[in-house]
Amino acid sequence: MALAIKENNQLYITSFEEFEKNINGEAKNWLKDLRRQALTRFDELGFPTTRHEEWKYTNISPIAKENFIHGTESDAGLVQKDAVKKFDYDGLDAHTLVFVDGHFNADLSLIGDLPEGVKVKSLAEAFQTDTDLLEQHLARYAPFQDDSFTALSTAFMNDGAYIYLPENAVIEKPIHLLFLASDRNEPFITYPRNLIIAGKHSKATIIETYAGTSDNRYFTNCVTEVFCDENAYIEHFKVQEESSNAYHISTTQVNQLANSNFVSNALDFGGLIVRNNPGAILNGEGVESTLNGLYLGTGRQLIDNHTTIDHAKPHCNSHELYKGVLDGSARGVFNGKIFVRLDAQKTDAKQTNQALLLSNTATIDTKPQLEIFADDVKCTHGATIGQLDQDAMFYLQTRGIERDMARDILTYAFASDIIDRITIKELRDYCHHRVLVKLQQDRLEGIDKE
Repeated sequence: MALAIKENNQLYITSFEEFEKNINGEAKNWLKDLRRQALTRFDELGFPTTRHEEWKYTNISPIAKENFIHGTESDAGLVQKDAVKKFDYDGLDAHTLVFVDGHFNADLSLIGDLPEGVKVKSLAEAFQTDTDLLEQHLARYAPFQDDSFTALSTAFMNDGAYIYLPENAVIEKPIHLLFLASDRNEPFITYPRNLIIAGKHSKATIIETYAGTSDNRYFTNCVTEVFCDENAYIEHFKVQEESSNAYHISTTQVNQLANSNFVSNALDFGGLIVRNNPGAILNGEGVESTLNGLYLGTGRQLIDNHTTIDHAKPHCNSHELYKGVLDGSARGVFNGKIFVRLDAQKTDAKQTNQALLLSNTATIDTKPQLEIFADDVKCTHGATIGQLDQDAMFYLQTRGIERDMARDILTYAFASDIIDRITIKELRDYCHHRVLVKLQQDRLEGIDKE
């Protein structure tokens, strides 16, 4: 097997030539050069295979070999307001930006009054209005030199969310970024690109939701970059509800300066092949960084989480908890890396990964990694894999609870550890309900196969 899959590269090169003819901002040399550099790097890398160490458990050949078409702005009318309402989290009061097939839709969006100096808009608009800040921050935190999918995203980036918080800005209401895939017959690809810049002492809560409106096949290749200046606080939630036949590759990269705090909770429910690459660079003293995740897989789903926390400065803390529930023939992957650089003394880093297997055919590959070059640190990691506690199952059944219900109660309790960390009530309630629905679907699918 070749080290990279390149036979379909020409499709993307041809699509890029057409894309470049139609995009806004083509006169900005830095942006044009950046896109070209990224395309060249993608062509050199090709798509990874399982012979790449970082992809050894995740076969993305179905993505690499598919002839995706590229969505255009005219496709935005394919999604109606009813689809948006399904993901408004029971009427959550939020500043909402809706994107259809990767393109901003003003008619479906609702942005309320914002504090002075705060900017919440589409990236396409920001290319026209905020060039200096974009040139300073865009593609600076999610490098594309060694990652095919980030390179592809950078080459085709044109729309997504742009959030700018000036110094001391506080946004009380959450900002909800909703990315919807329309109901189309042919396989298509989108490249949502988000840039969040949090100034000194600023604070905001941001939700990213990715969802399909039908069970069609498509590919979402999304990248979110976050810059947290000194003492900034960003709470971030990501909910992945893609189609059961969709592919979802996401990268979230955070650069944190002194005394900033970034808290992330990511939840995966949908998708056929899913790969998440969340990472943070703790680039100033006194930084706090938290990465939590919950993934539920069934059928033939593959959900892969590759996390990276880079302790670049001393006196920083990081916390990481990922939990997975796998049923049917689903597969999970967790690869968690913690780097502690030479000068990062007094580091305190904790990483925990737990997986619950509900069937004999579900599998999980887990690989915690620590690379420590400092000598005055506290770093721990742990990984546990198991099935439901049969003693607990027996106890519940002796209390008159049917076996299926007992199974759901114990699984729900396992998953709730992550969901209960969600501070937004409407979103927390939605995720609790979503877990129960997913468990019921898993059981019904099992009955259908018998």
